[in-house]
Order: sequence, then C-alpha cells, then structure tokens
Amino acid sequence: MIMEDERRAVVDTCLLMQRQGLVVGTAGNVSIRTADLIAISPSGVPYEEMAPEDVVVVGTDGARVDGDLEPSSELPLHLSVYRATDAGAITHNHAPASTALGLVVDEIPPSHYYSVMFGGAIRVAPYAGFGTDELAANVTEALRDRTGALMKNHGAITIGPTVAKAVGMLPILEYVCEVHLRAMASGAPIALLSDAQMDDALKGLANYGKQPARGK
Repeated sequence: MIMEDERRAVVDTCLLMQRQGLVVGTAGNVSIRTADLIAISPSGVPYEEMAPEDVVVVGTDGARVDGDLEPSSELPLHLSVYRATDAGAITHNHAPASTALGLVVDEIPPSHYYSVMFGGAIRVAPYAGFGTDELAANVTEALRDRTGALMKNHGAITIGPTVAKAVGMLPILEYVCEVHLRAMASGAPIALLSDAQMDDALKGLANYGKQPARGK
C-alpha cells in the first residue's frame, strides 16, 4: 500500500484529536506530505471506523493516486498550504475555544508567551465556505510566517515538519485561545507582551527542557 506508514499516522492522529476533544463528529482533517505525495483523511468517515486504506493519497496537483474514498472536502486548503510552505503535515480542528475566539477577534495579540510558538500574533483568516478555493487562499495568507491560525466561523489549523509536531500544537493553540477568551470575559484590560518580551520568550523556549546527558 502506497504511503502505508503515513496513512496509518493520519488515522492515529484523527483518533488522538478525537480523544483530546478537539473535534466533533467527523469535523477536522489531517494530512501528511512526503515528496510529491499527500496522504489525507477521507471525507465524512467516523474516526473510530477509519482504517489506513481509507486514507486517500493524492499528488500535489490534487490528482488521486490511491484510495477509493473521497478525500477531505478541505483538500484545496491542504494543497494550497503545502504549495506555499515547507510543511510536512497539516492538522485542522473545530475545538470550542479556538472556534469561539475566531468569532470575535481578527487576531489574537500576544497575551501569552506561547504565541511565539506560532510565530507571533495569531491571525484569523476571513470567513469563506468550507472546501472553497477562497478559504484555501485566506488560510494560506493567515499562515504566512506562522505555524498556526484560526478560521473565522470555523476552527483552527496548525502545520509542522511532522504530523506529531503539527497535532502537538493544537492543544497549545486551544489553551492560548481559552486563556484569551477568559481574559476578555473579565472585562478588564488585557496585559499584552512587548516585542522585547516576546523575543525573550522565544529565546527561553529554544532551550526549554534541554537536560544534560544522564550518566551511565
């Protein structure tokens, strides 16, 4: 089976998003790129019923290479992002906080230093119908120099060099959105980080968790 490992990883990632409460029903989608091939989750298949052979393989032009099912309706979005970035994987979800915050802001300012993990202030792509070329273009622009973005009236998206990196950013993005939503609900002024503070946070995170080698 073409891209067997990647197709299995797509299924595992979909199930992970479901377990973490990041998707509802069959909402959301996952893809992995290897060279000029892309493995993408199928449209409308319950995650708990999805098998690796259900994952569709397409070329970077969108032409089907393997798989009998229809690919995710967001295939144009995935193709557009891959053409514009060096991402190795894309994960898209409909989690509550990120979806809700996308209804009321056009950008998440740096209210939490985790924002540096996404490249800075997190943009919200203007609304367009799901599966459309317009949505694909809007989200691709929102992801310019970023690894995550929100989608107005829709959900969130993260990209990464691997699918593990991409999906690992989704809960962090959801946390940033939840914190900002709660701060907004308080009605009090929201403290924002300066560019210098964000730069310091970026430097700090670059070395975070690095430990010396354990002795034998």
